[in-house]
Amino acid sequence: MDADAVMGTELRGLRRRRPDVTGTVLAGTDGLLISSDLPSTDATHLAALAAASFGLGHRVADTVRRGEFRESVLRTTAGCVVTYPAGRTALLTLVTASSTQDLEALHEEARAVAHRAGSLWDTRLRGSTVAAPAPDAHAPLAVRTPMATLPTQLRRSSRPTWRRPPI
Repeated sequence: MDADAVMGTELRGLRRRRPDVTGTVLAGTDGLLISSDLPSTDATHLAALAAASFGLGHRVADTVRRGEFRESVLRTTAGCVVTYPAGRTALLTLVTASSTQDLEALHEEARAVAHRAGSLWDTRLRGSTVAAPAPDAHAPLAVRTPMATLPTQLRRSSRPTWRRPPI
């Protein structure tokens, strides 16, 4: 059985075991969709949003120095959306119904699925010729170059290059 089939089986199995889970998405930390068992929502959009949520949560956890990111929980009036890290470069996102009473039991089972699917994905990436490097958690968000250090030919001219057309 190939990796895609195993990941799909893991996601569908979680939905069968937990009727309160209405959909699952496995995505890369870059926001690209890996696998989905999400019937009613666009999985590619949810994958991108999960990556953004993970990035923010990871950065907050790193800033407050209270341990590693474990999950992100978004509660809504109709249920919740939970995102877990899955291996080094993947995320497992669950969409649940409002009847989720025992969220801690869901976390335990979902973390196990995230671990298995993430390990499988990491193994698959190591086997490929191009493996994505792990992002540096302590890297600055942006680097700016002062204008004074740029070569003269790269600096903007003081004259505007665009003029408003006559009316």
